[in-house]
Order: sequence, then structure tokens, then C-alpha cells
Amino acid sequence: MTTSSDRVSAAALAIGSAVVGGLATDPGSRWFRRLDKPAFYPPPQAFGIVWSALYTGIAWAGGEVLSRADAQQRHDFARAYAVNLGLNTAWTPLFFRAHRPWLATLESAALTVSTVDLVRRADRVSRPAAAALVPYAAWTAFATVLSGAIARRN
Repeated sequence: MTTSSDRVSAAALAIGSAVVGGLATDPGSRWFRRLDKPAFYPPPQAFGIVWSALYTGIAWAGGEVLSRADAQQRHDFARAYAVNLGLNTAWTPLFFRAHRPWLATLESAALTVSTVDLVRRADRVSRPAAAALVPYAAWTAFATVLSGAIARRN
């Protein structure tokens, strides 16, 4: 067991990812508005609601695992968590700023694999933490399909 600094660090990383992603998002841009989106594209307000809930779960689960894990598990999970949030953060600039939907789709696929791995690692330490990450894995898989559909249509 460690101190509450693990929980603070996990939350800070998740919040940092959310802030950077939020700043890079530009759904009002001419480029984005002109994209042909599939029929299953969610209503725009859904994204803020979903991501707020997901980042809350990510932060809690990360802190829970880091505070309960043994030294080796903590090290491995912390590395996987940081990589995952780095991938999470990278999608938005690739898609909205670089206008590279195919590259964003590939990146989102890597994020999905990373998130599934994070669930697996969390499950070894805390089932509730793993369960909190499952919606994140499902959403990143959906985001990969959505990004791919947008890339194909444009």
C-alpha cells in the first residue's frame, strides 16, 4: 500500500488528458462540420457527458489500483496507465487539428488495445477498478469504429 499521492497522481494524469483533449477538440470547425458522418454518430452533447463520466472512472480506477498494488504491479500499471492516457490525449490533435482521420483511427485502435490491457492489469489488483474501466474500453472501441467510418466516408 502507498499513500494518497497515488490517487492524486492518477487523477492529475486523467485531468491533464481531459484538459488537453478538450482544448484540441474543435467540432465547430469548418473542416469538421463538412465531414460526412455515419448515421450512428452520437448527438454532439453526448461526447462531453460520456467523457466526463469516463475520466472520472479512469481517475478513480487508476488511483485505486496504484494505491492497492504491490511494488511490481504498481510500476507496471503506472507505466501502462501513462501510455494509455498519452494515447488518449493524442487522438484529438490527430483528428481535429491534423485532420488525419485514418491516422486517428489507427491511434484509436492502439488506444483500445491499451485500454483492454489496463482493464486486465486492474483486474489483478481490484475488480471494482477493472469494472470501472470497462466502459472506457467499450467507448474507445466504439470511437475506433466511428473514426474509421468517418475516414472511409471522407
